[in-house]
Amino acid sequence: MNKKIVIKAALVLLWTVSTCWASECKRACECPKSSDTKQPVEEKTNAVDTVLKQLNKKTSELMSYQAQIEYNFIQPLLESEKLQKGVFYYAKLGKGSKLRLNFQTRKIEDEEEEKYVEEYIVLDGAYLSHPDYQFEGTWLVHIDYEIEAVKYYQLAEAKEPNKPVDVFDLVSRNFPMLGFTKIEDLKKQFEVTLVEQKKSGPEDFIQLHLKVKPNSVYKDDYISIDFWIDKKLGLPAKIVTVSTEPATEPIELKDISEIKFLKPKVNKRMDKKVFEFKIPKGFDEPEIIPLKKKSERK
Repeated sequence: MNKKIVIKAALVLLWTVSTCWASECKRACECPKSSDTKQPVEEKTNAVDTVLKQLNKKTSELMSYQAQIEYNFIQPLLESEKLQKGVFYYAKLGKGSKLRLNFQTRKIEDEEEEKYVEEYIVLDGAYLSHPDYQFEGTWLVHIDYEIEAVKYYQLAEAKEPNKPVDVFDLVSRNFPMLGFTKIEDLKKQFEVTLVEQKKSGPEDFIQLHLKVKPNSVYKDDYISIDFWIDKKLGLPAKIVTVSTEPATEPIELKDISEIKFLKPKVNKRMDKKVFEFKIPKGFDEPEIIPLKKKSERK
């Protein structure tokens, strides 16, 4: 798994957690009832703006989040499907914040589910140590128990001492942060619409569809992103992304990522030890992958 895929795998999960944290999101997300399916454009625009404004208002209150996660990666072209299950943690600690994702099992196609341990931790470089390297900025630690390997990826350079990089700010550079991104900025990148749910389907969710615009900064990564909000909890329950890969294939053969959030716990006390880690005995020395220097970037 290359650097780009590893980072996306971790950060997209963080992004989805932040997309709709709001205990009052239910009221904002409930679309006006109407027997006319052809609502005026202005009415639809106002409904979307209501949702986004409510999210922007509430996300600043997020201090911690924990949930069970099911991450299903589907490759229609290869007729391949891999389901990973685990636990996600986020906490704002002091002036900074931390993220941890522990995968515990996986299931490939029709095979039996098996134990599969893989961990991602996003933290400040001050928490890392190595005799030959000084860590600065924000880093992603990837621990793969199957191949007994550890990699440190630098995600962001160091900021001022009193202004550490928050992981939400970091993710907003890579993903559309609903609830954090300004509405006008979001609409520059996406066509945002509320999707009317079929009457025969479940009525407990609100679906928001983001179609990537041709000139969007996300045009090389995604075709579209959908997420479903649990009306009762006001929390994201599922998100589906359609990738631009494989590049030469039609949309029905593009890679799909489906993420489900189960049994979420919001703003509950979390032990700081959750974010501690130790390289298991017998593993290789960590591979350190810093950001390119400015002079090396294109």
